[in-house]
Amino acid sequence: MKKSLLALAAVAAFSAVPTISFAEEVNPLSFNVSLTSDYRYRGISQSRLKPAVQGGVDYAFANGLYVGAWASYIKWIKDAGGGANVELDLYGGYKAEVAKGLTLDVGLLTYQYPGHDLATSPNTLEVYGALTYGPGTVKYSHSTTNLFGFTDSKNSGYLEAAASFEVGAGVSLTPHVGYQRVAHTSLASYTDFSLTASKDFSGFLVSGGIVATDTKDVPGSYAYVSPQGKNLGRTGVVVSVKKTF
Repeated sequence: MKKSLLALAAVAAFSAVPTISFAEEVNPLSFNVSLTSDYRYRGISQSRLKPAVQGGVDYAFANGLYVGAWASYIKWIKDAGGGANVELDLYGGYKAEVAKGLTLDVGLLTYQYPGHDLATSPNTLEVYGALTYGPGTVKYSHSTTNLFGFTDSKNSGYLEAAASFEVGAGVSLTPHVGYQRVAHTSLASYTDFSLTASKDFSGFLVSGGIVATDTKDVPGSYAYVSPQGKNLGRTGVVVSVKKTF
């Protein structure tokens, strides 16, 4: 049971808070809704390799400040014996060009699981900072609380790098790599990789990609495992459609 809780709690390490492009926003208030074939966050499935419905709201102030909320259906809390089936992310920060072509994005993000009923709270607070130059972005997120229910995991960190390239016919290609360090739990630390292609169809953003991790195996199981014994960090294809309005 301890092994199962370890794996399932860490599934929360891959929630997809939307990236906001403030310079392109005409209306400071925007909404988004999406459907994904598998809710992955930092390479790990939070929906037990099943589809999930997601949605959010963002408000971007003219001075670079922003706030937002985003939610997704999840399975891992109930799989761990809790009562929540929704993740709610609340965030706020500041984004601005600090030098020609260089954009800074800093903020706070809290992951909340209302009604989780787990002995160790999965609710997590992270502070993050990102730099974007040209097509590339480097970002670091640092937990100021325990990370997604891991005991004694305060000061865990996630370092990631991604880029976005137009490859023709309106298709964007996004490679990504990240490293999740879980403090005092080396078994749960891992690297994730993804390559995603996306295209807008009349206001609907359709994307598909390959997601993989190097999560560790344990005797007879996996570091991140579902109640059915499936590897939640296994290589897989994720397809989604998103509408922003």
